[in-house]
Amino acid sequence: MLIGIDIGGTFTDIVFLDGKEKAVGFLKVPSTPGRLQEGVISGLQKLAKQTGLQFSRIARIVHGTTVATNALLQGRWARTALITTAGFRDVIEIGRQNRPRIYDLLVERPQPIVSRDLRFEVGERLDYQGVVIKPLDESAVESIAEEMVRRGVESVAVSLLFSYANPEHERKVGYILKSRLDVPITLSSEVLPEFREYERTQTIVVNAALRPVIGDYLERLEREAAQLGLNREWQIMQSNAGITSSRGAQAQPVKIILSGPAAGVEGARFAGEQAGFSDLITLDMGGTSCDVCLIRNGKVTTTTEGMVAGYPIKVPMVDIHTIGAGGGSIAWIDKGGALRVGPQSAGADPGPVCYGKGGHQPTVTDAHLVLGRLNPESPVGGLARLDLESASRAIQGKVAVPLAMSLEEAAQGMLAVTEANMERAIRVISVERGHDPRQFVLLPFGGAGPLHGVGLAAKLGISRILVPETAGVLSALGLVQTDLAYDYVQSIVRETGKLDIDEVNAIYDLLKGRGKEEMLRDGVVDELICYQLSADMRYLGQSYELNLSLPGSRLSQEGFGMLVKEFHERHQQVYGHASPGEAVELVNLRLRAVGLMERVEVKRDGGWRAKEVQKSSRLVHFVEAGWLKTQVYGRDSLPAGASLEGPAIIEGRESTVVVPPHWRTSVDKFGNLIIEANGG
Repeated sequence: MLIGIDIGGTFTDIVFLDGKEKAVGFLKVPSTPGRLQEGVISGLQKLAKQTGLQFSRIARIVHGTTVATNALLQGRWARTALITTAGFRDVIEIGRQNRPRIYDLLVERPQPIVSRDLRFEVGERLDYQGVVIKPLDESAVESIAEEMVRRGVESVAVSLLFSYANPEHERKVGYILKSRLDVPITLSSEVLPEFREYERTQTIVVNAALRPVIGDYLERLEREAAQLGLNREWQIMQSNAGITSSRGAQAQPVKIILSGPAAGVEGARFAGEQAGFSDLITLDMGGTSCDVCLIRNGKVTTTTEGMVAGYPIKVPMVDIHTIGAGGGSIAWIDKGGALRVGPQSAGADPGPVCYGKGGHQPTVTDAHLVLGRLNPESPVGGLARLDLESASRAIQGKVAVPLAMSLEEAAQGMLAVTEANMERAIRVISVERGHDPRQFVLLPFGGAGPLHGVGLAAKLGISRILVPETAGVLSALGLVQTDLAYDYVQSIVRETGKLDIDEVNAIYDLLKGRGKEEMLRDGVVDELICYQLSADMRYLGQSYELNLSLPGSRLSQEGFGMLVKEFHERHQQVYGHASPGEAVELVNLRLRAVGLMERVEVKRDGGWRAKEVQKSSRLVHFVEAGWLKTQVYGRDSLPAGASLEGPAIIEGRESTVVVPPHWRTSVDKFGNLIIEANGG
């Protein structure tokens, strides 16, 4: 049996798969902000009570967590020190000359994670090829270690100039520090042996600052779970949509910052592959945020240049664009009298007004309830009922009256503003990167995503929507359908005309050795390990790169020629121009080691079954038609092959799907809903 646990801003989702019975079950419990492990543990207790599950039967437990992200956003990190090459103490503060907002003269950058008094310089110097110019001053490192003890340092980052070309000095610094300090030590040559001094140093600093935070959280979580009888090392979803061990997450927490959103994308990719769709735009809308991502030819788009809380994070991650739009997003009126929604959210506490937990600001969920899209008597997440009257009063008083609108116009306006924000986000990851969204299938998921799927598709010209059977808990399901994965990089920076193919293959062999060692340590047998090679390339003189996959496990002269040709074609697609006559540079060599995990096939009718909801109807408000008598269906009662015409509301145990007029939906053999425009 496998368990996946994903913590969201409003709900914590738990999915379990029974490989023997080929069954899936799930539940949603309220998240517990500030003490996230309590929500997880209470969810596990509820799971055992409702199902009779014995935790000793669990083979694997995988967790998607927002702890690292929240720590960065809230500034709750460890007291961290930095050791760097003499003269480079202020790299993380100087940064780059580009502005976050080019015309804002008053923009303020985030404060450096390491204060200046905890940034230490050490005498040493390498050149760009890693040749020693000045030996390491080891006595200075010993003195710095003593000073760190006096100052109560809780974690240390070490980032020396050109250490990616020669890690020897960093390793000596690490050895000296470990012999004198009982705190985590992070070396840039172990986490990110890649050029670009500012981004590398900043990434290592973030990693060091988060190590005590993540270590404390995961140790407490595993300890409390063990008291329930769940004696397994937890696996953690990484930002690259692969999982790692708890040990790996504690050593390199910078790689789990997008843990939760990445799980959702992987779950969406799996659902799309199962349904026969390889080109997807995913829309993960929960209680506080909305994450969008593009999947092309069955492959998730990734990047190595992320930004979280204003800090650059240079590790492989799913290329997700996030905005503050969720079911709990609050509607407000700005100084110019315009209706705005988000990014502020009511979150899990107090939550939307209709939750009856003390919220008084109208939210997107309240708007859906007022418009008849949600059933007040059957909410998700263990709530007793939704308070329609309070939601109506909040929207009337905070939105409708100030804007001289009817209640319905105000609620529809809130949804229109929210969907306009999401539409812009989708255009960022599609149109702005050379992709036509009309050629993709929209896959909305999360607790709120299926409520907005058709509305967004219509605005973007998308004619088909795929809503997975477990859309409301798809992130948790994605956790248990994911493989172990570790990413490695080595900067090389060589012009292709002067490249030694044997040197490239030797570096890839070293990276493979690291990957194999890591996989074997995590219990993956050699036969289930595979390697994916890629390279970052650019035109000579450029300051940005494109990543291209390499076929096979080694690079040949012929294969390299094809790679250069592909680079020109990709450059044309992404930027609208190419220069085949210009020199090309190979910048970074990348390798992903993948440990294949066992998949659990799920039967369509396996697992828990809710009592079948009888066909009924209620009035639902649609912007183009007003109030319409609308058929309501229980999703569990819809058999494979069923076909429905809109308007319709399809209520599941974890989410609600809206099918407006002029759209139709059918159910495939996996229980997915395929929604299409009539005549499309």
